[in-house]
Amino acid sequence: MKVYDLTHTIRNDMPVYPGTEQPQLTTACTIEEAGYRETLLHMFSHTGTHMDAPAHMLPDGAALDSYGAEKFAGTAVVADCRGQAAITLPLLKSYDLTGVDFVLFCTGWDKKWGSSAYYEGFPCLTADAAAYLASLPLKGVGEDTISLDPCDSVDFPNHIALLGADFVNTENLTGLDALIGRRFTFVTLPLKFENSDGCSCRAIAMEE
Repeated sequence: MKVYDLTHTIRNDMPVYPGTEQPQLTTACTIEEAGYRETLLHMFSHTGTHMDAPAHMLPDGAALDSYGAEKFAGTAVVADCRGQAAITLPLLKSYDLTGVDFVLFCTGWDKKWGSSAYYEGFPCLTADAAAYLASLPLKGVGEDTISLDPCDSVDFPNHIALLGADFVNTENLTGLDALIGRRFTFVTLPLKFENSDGCSCRAIAMEE
């Protein structure tokens, strides 16, 4: 089995959503002083590679801890969205999504991670593409960008459409280009904390 890590590393100086504080990883205990090492993590629930719950945007949306673990794993396909101004309905319909649990969007924006360009101009779903995905029996979607909607969005239509269909959404993925057009097992596991609107994940792909 081959396993691909699709996760950015959480660190003090990492990119975060505009207006959000960067995480703080502080040494709490050391082997020299306490006999063991421990780190205090202080960060927002949507830090780095992370999952959005419906509760992130919808007043009555489900929190991540309300789902069984099967919600976070399944068959996935990566759609090649590199070089596109938007993720369109014809592009999505060019892929056979029969039996797929997750559709992941490879825009190539993960190559801009750590630069100001990461926050600007990334392809987003058109309204009809979002509606099409919301009509499918998917568990969720994911993308190698910071958001389903542009960073200057105020009404977040793509989030509302997909989270409203009870999808989970994994943002800030990386390395999807190695999996374009292939079917594989996608696993994206958030921490299980109470009433979680979102959480950082370790996202992986597995191929036999």
